[in-house]
Amino acid sequence: MLDVVLPEGVRIAGPKDWQLLGDITAEAFAEDPVNRWIFDSPKALRACFRVFARDVYAKRGMCHLAGEHGAAMWAHSDVSGDLSGLASLALALGVSRHGGRGALARAIEAGKRMEKAHPKAAHMYLFTIGVTKPARGTGQGHALISPVLEACDRRGLACYLENSNPENFGFYSAHGFEHMEHFAAGEGGPPLQAMWRAAR
Repeated sequence: MLDVVLPEGVRIAGPKDWQLLGDITAEAFAEDPVNRWIFDSPKALRACFRVFARDVYAKRGMCHLAGEHGAAMWAHSDVSGDLSGLASLALALGVSRHGGRGALARAIEAGKRMEKAHPKAAHMYLFTIGVTKPARGTGQGHALISPVLEACDRRGLACYLENSNPENFGFYSAHGFEHMEHFAAGEGGPPLQAMWRAAR
């Protein structure tokens, strides 16, 4: 496990925090081009992130919260991101109920494409990081990401993410992530940008 030194105002999120993790992330990604194209509904987006927070990242990964306005979900590349049968059913029901027509099929296809593009080398995977609108520009994104990057540097561990919003490129680039490739989230969908950060 990484030795992450968190700043004041940021705390470890445990399994009981899955709902808050999912809700903050969904709100932060509400205007994200890729997620809007996939889900076409804030409620479907929230249902998706709640399931992944509860059944993958808060259980098997590493999650942090900055008050009630910032959240980040990480996992080592050795950790399986697969959902159990019940979790898959919960995801399918939530997306089908609240999402636009074809949302579930688009979500499945995007997941397959993300998995195919995922690097094989060992790394920490940043599944999501987000700050809600009222807290943007206050440094919470930096406070969430920097401690993990510093811990990865101490361990000589690289990091990887998929940037789903071109507006966030500057933030990731400023924290050492570099462009690898663009790939479509699905047929006719907007691009995801694979980004890699070598350990320093």
